[in-house]
Amino acid sequence: MNDIFAELSWRGLINQTTGDDSFGTWLNEQPRTVYAGFDPTAESLHVGHMLPLMLLRRFQAAGHKPIALVGGATGMIGDPSGKSAERNLLSVEQLRANVDAIKVQMRQFLDFDEAGSGAVLVNNFDWMQSFSYLDFLRDIGKNFPVNVMMAKDSVKGRLEREDSGLSYTEFSYMLLQAYDFVHLFDKHGCTLQIGGSDQWGNITAGIDLGRRMRSAQLFGMTCPLLTKSDGSKMGKTESGAIWLSPDRTSPYAFYQYWINVADEDAGKCLRFLTELDREEIESLDKAREEEPHKRQSQKRLAEALTELVHGSEGVASAQRATEIFFGGEIDNLSDKQLIEIFADVPSQELSRDRLTADDGLNIVDALVESGLCKSKGDARRTISQGGAYVNNRRVEEGERQLATEDLASETVMVLRSGKKKYALLRFV
Repeated sequence: MNDIFAELSWRGLINQTTGDDSFGTWLNEQPRTVYAGFDPTAESLHVGHMLPLMLLRRFQAAGHKPIALVGGATGMIGDPSGKSAERNLLSVEQLRANVDAIKVQMRQFLDFDEAGSGAVLVNNFDWMQSFSYLDFLRDIGKNFPVNVMMAKDSVKGRLEREDSGLSYTEFSYMLLQAYDFVHLFDKHGCTLQIGGSDQWGNITAGIDLGRRMRSAQLFGMTCPLLTKSDGSKMGKTESGAIWLSPDRTSPYAFYQYWINVADEDAGKCLRFLTELDREEIESLDKAREEEPHKRQSQKRLAEALTELVHGSEGVASAQRATEIFFGGEIDNLSDKQLIEIFADVPSQELSRDRLTADDGLNIVDALVESGLCKSKGDARRTISQGGAYVNNRRVEEGERQLATEDLASETVMVLRSGKKKYALLRFV
């Protein structure tokens, strides 16, 4: 076994542990079974889920056995930890669809081969559905002192807010997650639960329940939350979360997110989320200090994470899309790909007949109608100075007529003025 405690320590991934100074020794004594939970609130995991997933992956690489728990039961309630208001409750059908989709994504990160340290994928709905309300109160609830539950930060923080309270449903979440730990101890010999720092209350509740119900010594560890230097959550943008599903966030958009990470956040992301070794990360730290304009850390971060989530093909397509935005030739792309690459540039919709009519669409008119040039005279000057482009190919003739052969995809034509001023024309 590798020294997982040392690995997590230099990466800055240990926030709190039970067992204090003895935790590292205990962890490295023998292979342990460790679990992390994921509530299926959507049909895809997002960047925030990558941290616990990568923790499980690191434990597996070090010779320990990971359990990925998908919360089909706990997802029906919603974890109040770190939330300022109650979540919207999902239907059973939606939860099932979310669980199935998340299971597929987890296989990208963990090896579920049954032998040795092969990961195990479980759904807590499978064991919670057999409980009646009275059985759960009698067998589980009696082991929870209310004063201890009230002292947990996840509960106390919500109760102290004047604008929102805490429902009994959310209050019960802690009991369900705590029993998950006991069940996994019984079924799989699991003795360690990991999660973000906001999960400390739920983790210690499970440890306490294991002691009361099974006289078992269980352990817990939290990692720091994945946040930016300004305290906001990593993986959030103005348009929403950065998802791991390519249907929700394309490989290009995923790649671009990491390319644009701030210098002060790049080192932490490299340590927390990638499998790059210490020597390479420290070399990137140095390069970031000496030549920040080259953004070597961000490029390496984007490559490593995009390959992990979307494979080598995803990296190649993302890099190609990036080249296109900076002047690379455009061909063999779909409408969807082009619209995504040029999501923030002006777009105009024209009739497709403009490309097939006898008088056609002149390049001068196209530049004006796209908004790239203010007048026909401006457009002619742009062309004569070599600054007009169709699909990133320079226009040589001022009287050129555009046709369907000039489309870059099914309906889209990309116009450019100068080095970086783009506009899209859509012909429908």
